[in-house]
Amino acid sequence: MLSEQTATLRACIEEYADTSAVSGPSPDALQQAIAQDDRSALLALYHDLYPRLEQALWKGPAFDRTLAQYQALFREQEALRQAAGDDTRHRFILSIPVADRPPHVERCLESIHQQCLAYGYGGSDNGVFTHVQVVIAEDSQHVENIEQHIALAEEYTNKGLRVHHFGLEEQYDLLQGIPRDLRKKLESLLTDQPRERFYRKGQAANRNLSYLKCQQLSEDPHRTLYYMVDSDQSFQVNRGTDHGNTPVNALNYFYYIDDIFSHTTTTLLTGKLVGDPPVSPSVMVVNFMDDVIACLEQLAALDPQQACRFHHQSIASGHDVSYHDMAGLFGFEQAPQAHPYPCPLSGPHDHLACLLTFAEKLNGFFYGEHLTRQTGFHYGAGFTELSPARTIYPGNYIANHDGLKYIIPFGNLRLRMSGPTAGRLIQAEIGARFVSVNLPMLHTRHIHDDGDGQFRPGVEGGNETIDLADEFERQFFGDLMLFSVARLTRHGDAGQGFSQASVTQALEETEQELMALYTAKHREVQDRNARLKLLVNDGQHWWQQDARASAAVPAMQQFIRNIDLNFGEQSTAYRQIQDSAHRDRRKQQIASAILAYRASRDAWDQLFSTSPT
Repeated sequence: MLSEQTATLRACIEEYADTSAVSGPSPDALQQAIAQDDRSALLALYHDLYPRLEQALWKGPAFDRTLAQYQALFREQEALRQAAGDDTRHRFILSIPVADRPPHVERCLESIHQQCLAYGYGGSDNGVFTHVQVVIAEDSQHVENIEQHIALAEEYTNKGLRVHHFGLEEQYDLLQGIPRDLRKKLESLLTDQPRERFYRKGQAANRNLSYLKCQQLSEDPHRTLYYMVDSDQSFQVNRGTDHGNTPVNALNYFYYIDDIFSHTTTTLLTGKLVGDPPVSPSVMVVNFMDDVIACLEQLAALDPQQACRFHHQSIASGHDVSYHDMAGLFGFEQAPQAHPYPCPLSGPHDHLACLLTFAEKLNGFFYGEHLTRQTGFHYGAGFTELSPARTIYPGNYIANHDGLKYIIPFGNLRLRMSGPTAGRLIQAEIGARFVSVNLPMLHTRHIHDDGDGQFRPGVEGGNETIDLADEFERQFFGDLMLFSVARLTRHGDAGQGFSQASVTQALEETEQELMALYTAKHREVQDRNARLKLLVNDGQHWWQQDARASAAVPAMQQFIRNIDLNFGEQSTAYRQIQDSAHRDRRKQQIASAILAYRASRDAWDQLFSTSPT
């Protein structure tokens, strides 16, 4: 019987393992485990074989075939566990905060469903996946979007994935159930918005509220892992091809995350993101314009009817934050060269078609897309090697029950960079128990070309005029918050809190540095936009003379106007940043939040220790 139940294992050992090896996955080891009915030994053979297939998957020529074998091998192992009936591995509760984004929620849920089908973690009982359930933490303003989220929860529950819709009324009632004196201390973490306006509370507050729901759903909190996911992400990575990156379901997240928490002292685990950069356009505009200018200069020198040359180029970034204009702030060396544009078109096409597609996609930049510096997936050393973490990626982190104490702070400020800020505080508090792993998720900012159905806080407008002023302002002061906290944690004890004098000094020193950087980048953007304007409007270039390119020119000109609106001399965000009175108000808010951090954390810990589980 075991011989029949391990047919995929046998075939993969014969193809991928070192058949001459004395130990490890070998035909002899398999035969011995079957003969002795040793299921533990069998399970270990699967585990030892996975890296062999992964190497073949990411470095070999037959990706699709190897992926099918890889997934089948996991499902076979899961069937053995389920037949034994003694699966004591972690259960997962996934929390997805969402505000007015049904298309993203659907895509995210589908990726979770496909993950369960492809790898079978924990198995199923009467068609219901036993080890994975999902919470949609509602934060939408519009009723029609809430209704769509509810319908999606029902649809995927009917497919066997237990999905709970954590609605606004339930959230508010749960919040009001906290004793009043304690609730007051938690306002910076859990919001104080009234019942009639209990929406768009911000991702940090909504995520923190969802922790309470996750605890309610925990049957055995100490054998449960809490997985925080953003709605614009999916359980996939991008595989580089000649036509850009193709999403693939090639990582068994639940299996490897359970293994890490089962065999290490990890309390909080985070993974990075691939795909669209997880930052605001306001801090990647200079390098993007460098790439746009370089692409158009190349196109200007080519025949529009010539076969497209913008292929066979990797879309993956040269280093972790090559998309960021101020990579040096994070300790990375700035890459000075422009990145090539990877044309996504397939089949025979010319440079005219390439330009039309390029111009059509340009304004997607203001919604967070980066056509030239998306981050690609690299297998590297595998899925179990851990490294010290200093940043929480809010859409990709996992906590055990003790790790739920380490929430995203300062949610009431509604600033960007809350994850990196939380990461610095958590790192200072728990050190080596906060780690990062190479299990990234695919980040997709923009699903539809017209931007509809994709609420993004701080971004106003549609295909024409797109205003980033609010997001840009929250980015600058989010940077001020982050790097002030980084200064403080280098010299103080986050567990004991910080003094007024140290907070004031950190804010003032960081403000001076950031003002100099942002002012320099402001000048660079204006210089790039002047160059781009001359390039696009030059009557000697073929796109100004060829009627077939008529759609490209207005799209490029609209991009130039949006750059000027958001980054020009009269930019609303720049005027706010340069206004000393506005900066003083923001600094006071940030200082108050940092000084109150220890008290709010103590209140959260008190709530955490008394919440019913």
